Amino acid sequence: MNIYIASSWRNQHAVEMLTDMLRSLGHTVASFVENNHSNGHGAEKPTNFEEWVETAAADRSFTYDTDGATKSHLVIYVGPSGTDAWAEVGAAWAVGVPISGLWAKGEPAGLMRKMVYWFTDYRELLKTIKPVKKGGV
Repeated sequence: MNIYIASSWRNQHAVEMLTDMLRSLGHTVASFVENNHSNGHGAEKPTNFEEWVETAAADRSFTYDTDGATKSHLVIYVGPSGTDAWAEVGAAWAVGVPISGLWAKGEPAGLMRKMVYWFTDYRELLKTIKPVKKGGV
C-alpha cells in the first residue's frame, strides 16, 4: 500500500519512526522529511521563507506533498500540525483517500476533524494497517 504521512517538522522524529515501522510491514511510504533532506534542507526554514516559496525547490516540495496526499492509498496525519498538513488532509479527503490520524494534546482541529478517523495510540493505528504479503498477495 502507498502511504503518505501529513505532519509538521516539529513531529520529525515521529514521522521518521512511523515511516520505518510502515516500511517494515512492506508498505511504500512517501516521506516529506526524506524528500526535503534529499533537496538539501531540513526542519529549519530557509533564511527567507517568502523568497524560497517562489523557487523551483518549493515547487518540487509542493508537488511531492500534494501528490503524496492525493495519490496514496492512505494518508496518516500526525498531530498537532499546522496549516500545510491540514491542507494535505483536505486534499486527500476531497479525492476520497482515507485518512487516519494520531490525535495529540494541543491539536487545533475544529469541525474539519470529521475528515479523519482518529487514534490516540499509534499501536492501535498500526493494527489497522495490514502487512504486505510477499509476492504482493
